[in-house]
Amino acid sequence: MLSSLRVRLAAWLLLPLSVFVVVCGYLSWRNAAAVADYVQDHDLLASAKVLSERLIWEGDNVQASIPPSALSLFASPDRDQVFLSVTDAGGNLLAGTPGFPLPAKRQLQGVDRAQWYDTEFNGLRLRAVVTERAMYDVGGGADVTIAVGKTTRSRDHMLSKLWLPTVGFLLIALVLAIALTTLALTWELRPVLKLSRQLARHDPLRLDFAVDARALHSELQPVAETINSFVRELRAHSEAQRRFIADAAHQLRTPLALQASQIEYARYTRQHRGEWETRRADMDAMWMAMQTSNRRLVDVTNKLLLLAQAEHRDASESLERVDLAAAALHGIEQLAALADRRRIDLGMERPAGDDPLWVRAQPALLDALVSNLVDNALRYTQEEGRVTVRLRRLGDEVELSVEDNGPGIPAEAIERVFERFYRVSQNTEGTGLGLAIVREIARAFGAAVSLTSNEDSRTGLRATVVFPGPV
Repeated sequence: MLSSLRVRLAAWLLLPLSVFVVVCGYLSWRNAAAVADYVQDHDLLASAKVLSERLIWEGDNVQASIPPSALSLFASPDRDQVFLSVTDAGGNLLAGTPGFPLPAKRQLQGVDRAQWYDTEFNGLRLRAVVTERAMYDVGGGADVTIAVGKTTRSRDHMLSKLWLPTVGFLLIALVLAIALTTLALTWELRPVLKLSRQLARHDPLRLDFAVDARALHSELQPVAETINSFVRELRAHSEAQRRFIADAAHQLRTPLALQASQIEYARYTRQHRGEWETRRADMDAMWMAMQTSNRRLVDVTNKLLLLAQAEHRDASESLERVDLAAAALHGIEQLAALADRRRIDLGMERPAGDDPLWVRAQPALLDALVSNLVDNALRYTQEEGRVTVRLRRLGDEVELSVEDNGPGIPAEAIERVFERFYRVSQNTEGTGLGLAIVREIARAFGAAVSLTSNEDSRTGLRATVVFPGPV
């Protein structure tokens, strides 16, 4: 239930509103109680004043008479019981109910010299008021205490009449808010449901659609734009994969077709053994061509597998501290034989000392990155040329560069050499995947790769990879 957006939004709206209704109901009750208490206390004090005005001297004593007007103040349909008490300074009852409780500690306040208090009498809960009056005569003076008590039925009835309508209005408002909120959320969430249906209707294998953001709220339009951007990236990635598969099929088809024709020729030669001596030279050339074709096929297959490994999500995870200098030296040792055959001066320069140059990478992929950079430089450098691997620190970063003095490439082809199966010269052996693999491995390591003209000469290239420092 809590996973529903409609329910969660309704909860965020209605829970504070419910708390507000409860607080308002409580404050309304306090206000109604204060009004009821004021009316009740005012009636009690008015009755006590009427009684005090009816005190007279009869001889040497003060006498109290209770007129009907004093009792009429308490008349109510709730049939409250009223208790009166008039006593002198000695506590003698002059009029009213015997034993009526007075406050234990008398604190008369205000201009009316009165004190209100709550008490119980004969099992009834009473609200009472007590006041005093001084009586003077030629024979002397006397202090008289007047107390009036009343049950709270009318007060409670007044409280209910004042408070319940307000609570009713608040509850009606809450119910209306719940209904309107539910209706509004259902209505306003229709574009989201429409978007869901729109996405569900599309074929998941087709990426030629876009979400119409104009029908959505402004808050949801970024979501639609994100979906459209994601679809565009998927479409571009799918198109790149399609081109990659087509190019890979083309690259694999040539050596496979060559091998098929060579195998057919070998079968034909076997069927015509009488001509073996005259075909021996052709057979030797055929086997050499088959070996070359097979080597190219194996090279393309290995490069494709390495490129797929570099593009995989795991390539950017599980990185560890690796010594870049050791990886560069290992790559040079692997390609030293190729450099000797082409009489190319292959060397390495690194900062003074034997301190490791730590980077975060996967050892196998780092070896592949170095090997592909050096192999690409050796293939496109003329015989008796020069290829140099340089390492240096750039603050917290580490830079690997491979420089050669070969013929270089046109400026407009610098970016294209990172494309898969693209080769500047078709006369040079290679798969066209070396620099594409370098770029994908560098991305997996968070490194930046670039290709520029060699700064030390007018010809040649300089491939640079800048690794972030290890954390």
